[in-house]
Amino acid sequence: SANYYIQEEAQKIASHGGKLYIDIYIMNISFTKKQEEYIYKQVASGDYQNNSEVIRDALALHSINREKVIQDLRKEIELGWDCPDSSMSMDQIIESKKKS
Repeated sequence: SANYYIQEEAQKIASHGGKLYIDIYIMNISFTKKQEEYIYKQVASGDYQNNSEVIRDALALHSINREKVIQDLRKEIELGWDCPDSSMSMDQIIESKKKS
């Protein structure tokens, strides 16, 4: 959220002896009309001061979500490796999944 971002930035400033160092990178990004409307609505709600804050927050959340998905997949793969071998063939397994 915007508050988390502000706290994070305040910690960066404090860790540099109270001096503010900002690296700014400019990118051109294309959005669909629906995405643009969503971004504008977020800023209009007052939760964000500008479009960039919305995008930064979205990227942070995406990163967190992506890491969780990867962790969950790794757990499922490990469960699969640790399970006993199936007596069913791959075709039988696929066919049984189609029926359920």
